[in-house]
Amino acid sequence: MSTRAQVRFATREDGVSFSEHPEKINAQFYVHSDGYPEGLGLEIAESLLDSCKINNWEIEYLDTKHGDLEYIYYVWQKPLDTTWISIFEVNYANDDCECCGMTRYRKNENKCIFVGEPQKLIEKYKLNTNDDG
Repeated sequence: MSTRAQVRFATREDGVSFSEHPEKINAQFYVHSDGYPEGLGLEIAESLLDSCKINNWEIEYLDTKHGDLEYIYYVWQKPLDTTWISIFEVNYANDDCECCGMTRYRKNENKCIFVGEPQKLIEKYKLNTNDDG
């Protein structure tokens, strides 16, 4: 099963919180699979730190919306300043229609699950592969 995500690039600005969706983005990409933090999140962080290439991103129009996303990433940049990353998990909830009783799915508010610099993302989501586990 695919874990879909969008990666959005935003400019760091005074008064704009990293844990909220910004009003303005500069670029947006769609990633069809492996969009979870342990996959795509690590790829983004490692690319920023080591200049690694990332494959399988589709460039999108800034106003493109998807109904099947599971994660939204923001890469916050500003010349001569550190880069930060925010990860939002898109949650869905089930409820029953009052008229017909059918179960329907509705999108809940996105929850910010990570804010930090690339190295902190790696520390949080990279699997521990040392001798202890």
